[in-house]
Amino acid sequence: MPGKLMNAFCYEGYKGGAAALKKVKIAVPTPKKGEILVKVEAVSINPSDWKIQNGIMRPLYPKFPCVPVSDVAGEVVNIGAGVNDFQPGDKIVTTLNFMIGRGLAEYTVAPTNLTAKRPHEVSAIEACSLPIAAGSAFKTLESVGAKFDGTGKPFNVLITAASGGVGHFAVQLAKLAGLHVTATCGARNIDFVKSLGADEVLDYRTPEGENLKSPSGKRYDAVVKCSEGIAWSVFEKNLSETGKVIDLSPGFSSFVTVALKKITFSKKQLVPFFLKIGSKDLEFLVGLVKDGKLKPVIDSKHPFDKAAEAWAKSMEGHATGKIVIEI
Repeated sequence: MPGKLMNAFCYEGYKGGAAALKKVKIAVPTPKKGEILVKVEAVSINPSDWKIQNGIMRPLYPKFPCVPVSDVAGEVVNIGAGVNDFQPGDKIVTTLNFMIGRGLAEYTVAPTNLTAKRPHEVSAIEACSLPIAAGSAFKTLESVGAKFDGTGKPFNVLITAASGGVGHFAVQLAKLAGLHVTATCGARNIDFVKSLGADEVLDYRTPEGENLKSPSGKRYDAVVKCSEGIAWSVFEKNLSETGKVIDLSPGFSSFVTVALKKITFSKKQLVPFFLKIGSKDLEFLVGLVKDGKLKPVIDSKHPFDKAAEAWAKSMEGHATGKIVIEI
């Protein structure tokens, strides 16, 4: 589509939140070697999207003007050189390199190694919610020994912020792996998190929730830490002898704790998490959705022209499941 223009949303500097998102006309990109051109049908917003806008990656990224958002579902309309696994007309889900983004647009280019086909049973709205959120939940649980083929051994896992984007997938995947799940969330979402399969649910505002105490007295072999603001000491006293806390939003204090645990040869570990996901992982997750074993929960859907509204809602926090924009 040489020379064709498309609609997109971008921001031109750090900060500014939803008000900084501007609808613009830009050129439809051309797929390079190993890339596909995708007509975007739906995207989902992740906290990393607006954290990047706030400067978490400065000065490395973003380059301005920035068309944000990485998690995309759509249809292939053109292919670049060397692409053999995809053809125009294929329905796909992809996660774009976050250093490039460019998902919040009518068309985008996607690398094939981060793309999976999706069957008609999996909608664009469901698919776009998967890559970063379900991918993080899946890879985190996999890193602590969870098996999804029936061969794993059961153990106890704590999932914080279990009603959120990553958390609601983590609960479901942990139960698929045969784990005992203790979860935290706000009072309004307790029944929802129980419906996902959690064995025990704590209101994080209660004394028990603040202290992360399992109602049945269990020690946690692993923690999927989807929340911020909880001190390591609170986790440490609730861990089993070799328990691990996987921190999905590691900050400076996390790396200090990691260093101290190594110096003291502690068997209890804090592990910063950095997502590495590929097409095979996406295929696995899409397959679970197709088979009814994993259910993406959509907090809200927004039309493309209301992208700023969706962005603001994500920044408010406390979404139950995922926030999606339809294009």
